[in-house]
Amino acid sequence: MAAGIAALEELSRNNLYQQLEQLGARLEGGMKEAAARAGAAVQFQRIGSMFCGYFTDQPVHNVADAMKSDRARFARFFHGMLEQGIYLAPSQFEAGFISTAHTAEDIDCTLAAASKVLKAI
Repeated sequence: MAAGIAALEELSRNNLYQQLEQLGARLEGGMKEAAARAGAAVQFQRIGSMFCGYFTDQPVHNVADAMKSDRARFARFFHGMLEQGIYLAPSQFEAGFISTAHTAEDIDCTLAAASKVLKAI
């Protein structure tokens, strides 16, 4: 527990939560823009540094909504991102996370790859 408390104190002391929120917002906005430019129906969910995208034109509020998404298209997106050097969670139902090791440049690289892949699928 001491290690957990120390980690939380470090996150609070150095404004790392704010940094994670900014990176998360950058990713969310960029993913929504990339999907719109590609004409792809994607619901991008995010809270703080945790995110997930669903290939559907309907809002996703629960597992029943998530199950209606196009999982085959997610698989094509996942593999396309992998080919671009971006490693995402392999299941539509797993969350992705941004860490304090990620930079704005990392997010921009991810967004460039996503834009390319979304247009291709």
